[in-house]
Amino acid sequence: MRRAAFSFSSHRERHLWTWALAVVVAIYSTLGLAQTLAGALRDRGLLEATFVFCFVLVLATIVTQELKVRPRGIEIGVVLGVAASYLMVFIRMAIPEERTHLIEYGVVAVFIHAALTERASQGRRVLVPALLAILATALVGVFDECIQAILPSRVFDPRDILFNVVAAVMAVAASVALNWARRRSPRA
Repeated sequence: MRRAAFSFSSHRERHLWTWALAVVVAIYSTLGLAQTLAGALRDRGLLEATFVFCFVLVLATIVTQELKVRPRGIEIGVVLGVAASYLMVFIRMAIPEERTHLIEYGVVAVFIHAALTERASQGRRVLVPALLAILATALVGVFDECIQAILPSRVFDPRDILFNVVAAVMAVAASVALNWARRRSPRA
């Protein structure tokens, strides 16, 4: 009996791919509304608070995907380092709307990386899950920009593609670092 070209290696992998797809659909579904939503939030003085809330969600996604038990030792240091790195990049991005790339594509990258890592842990062949997750997330971002090129209220911007890749690299690097720290930290 021939096996399908792609099948999930576990229930967890299927859930991770489902979450990744849900986030991508959410990103694409807001393309026409993003500027209107940002304007409404800005007019009500909620734009910065919304970005801070979403920033915390990204960190929570990374941490919950990589830390299954209470952090110890080096894990705490890595978590603080990841949080500081995100905060520095977040603060340096002058245009609040550009910060959405860190949030959106960071979450997509974490879910894709977790799905690929789960697949590899189940004995399936996955060459360099971290790199594949970054590339897949970058492709999602390129497609996002291509859609924007045909929308009358949006613009294709190569810098946004770069922001998407930076977001993917940061999120995957954070996941890899947290996973490494978890393996190195002794458990009682």
